Amino acid sequence: MFSRFMRPTSCLLNRAFSTSTKTNANVAVLGASGGIGQPLSLLMKLSPFVTRLSLYDIAHTPGVGADLSHISTKAQVKGFLGPEQLSDCLKGAEVVLIPAGVPRKPGMTRDDLFNTNASIVRDLVAACADVCPKAMLCIITNPVNSTVPIAAEVLKQKGVYDPNRVFGVTTLDSVRAVTFIAEAKELSVKSINLPIIGGHSGVTIIPLISQCTPAVSFPQEQRDKLTVRIQNAGTEVVEAKAGAGSATLSMAYAAAKFAESLIEAMGGADGKVECAYVQSDVTEATYFATPLLLGKNGIEKNLGIGNMIDYEKKLVDAAMPELKANIKKGEDFVNRSKS
Repeated sequence: MFSRFMRPTSCLLNRAFSTSTKTNANVAVLGASGGIGQPLSLLMKLSPFVTRLSLYDIAHTPGVGADLSHISTKAQVKGFLGPEQLSDCLKGAEVVLIPAGVPRKPGMTRDDLFNTNASIVRDLVAACADVCPKAMLCIITNPVNSTVPIAAEVLKQKGVYDPNRVFGVTTLDSVRAVTFIAEAKELSVKSINLPIIGGHSGVTIIPLISQCTPAVSFPQEQRDKLTVRIQNAGTEVVEAKAGAGSATLSMAYAAAKFAESLIEAMGGADGKVECAYVQSDVTEATYFATPLLLGKNGIEKNLGIGNMIDYEKKLVDAAMPELKANIKKGEDFVNRSKS
């Protein structure tokens, strides 16, 4: 099911794109001075689809903006500094990328990030609701399983929630899975499509290897190891950096890949499919990542799960308790804040 809808995206290093589509998007990056924000802003500046790039953070954004503005691509760049300039940053934004927050350190789970990052996402999304309520919101800030429900609840309170325009960016899970499978099978990464469903942490990350194209197979022990590696790849990077940060460069690449597919689809390009964590009725979890057909208004169609083997069904069952608890935690955070 998934492979039937998939077409190669034109992300970043592959510049072939239809001249008939709209390629002049106004993009805002919130948290643009951080470990993800800076490389993500660079990739957006390099994108042929971005005409205006607005950068926001609580420190250093004028310098980041000035630095990027010297690059000879068409996007016009400006940095905005501090809460008093947030509204100006968001004016006219069509796509808002939110990597703002504190990174994970060794020994920390994504849940440990919750208290700080939940407040950051709540406040930034509230500003988006006031200034650019029709923008596509792409939530990168961890824990995504909770921060996307936070964003949705804030938008509901503001009366501007559109579930087709709010995405948890889980593209990095797909990028990693494709990379690992390509290495294991000595395939080109460009030839592989693989849906990753569920959530964006630990056991909630569910690679559907049975739906990979081209078809691949692994002995059960190797499949187990590969699945666990995909689920724990973020921790692999955190530990390798030994306290110096988390997955910033790969996350920036993945977020830019998603953003480019979304912008192309908004401009009329057909067949743009990406996995993302969104409001969903596909499973008993009210938010769930699946392949999405993107369109002019965000989600054009949720492509669902497709046929799973028993092993993958068990992964979904194992993910449900944690995923539902993460969702409830995010929703409760906003409701408590309101009271």
